[in-house]
Amino acid sequence: MSIGMKRGAVYLEEHQIEWELDAENTIRTIKRLLGDTAVDIQHIGSTSIKTIPAKPIIDIAVAVNDYDAVLRKKELLEQEQIIFRFDERPQQLLFVKGDFEQDTRTHHIHVVLYDSKEWNDYIRFRDYLNTHEDAARRYTALKRELAEKYPKDRNAYTDGKAALISVLLSEAFEWQNRR
Repeated sequence: MSIGMKRGAVYLEEHQIEWELDAENTIRTIKRLLGDTAVDIQHIGSTSIKTIPAKPIIDIAVAVNDYDAVLRKKELLEQEQIIFRFDERPQQLLFVKGDFEQDTRTHHIHVVLYDSKEWNDYIRFRDYLNTHEDAARRYTALKRELAEKYPKDRNAYTDGKAALISVLLSEAFEWQNRR
């Protein structure tokens, strides 16, 4: 199983069931640490989409009603190697896990407000790509192209996906409203 990538690096691996199992374990740990502060916790990002390759970093979204309640548990999270990185309110708080001596990240934990645009976009995007093969293929093709073009520039890789992600989120929103 491969989980983890040096900061800044970009390469893709085919989907691995171990990513899902690791995400489940991480979700259980976060739920135990945050208790009722976490309204919902979900595996998101490309590692949660079964038909596409992904950078081997597990993304988790944690929905909360109060950012300060999470920050009050920062030391408890750090005891489990879940390290606070930055506060981007109102969009999110970001925590990470990894081997910091090796500058490697294994998990990105995005704390967002429950039922916010960010929360809904994370879930909607995952669900749409898991149920729409054509959308997943379009996203995969772009990810592969960008990973090849920018193997040492994660910012350029991420920026290069922005336009298609916006299109796919619009499609996902329409799909969800038709359901």
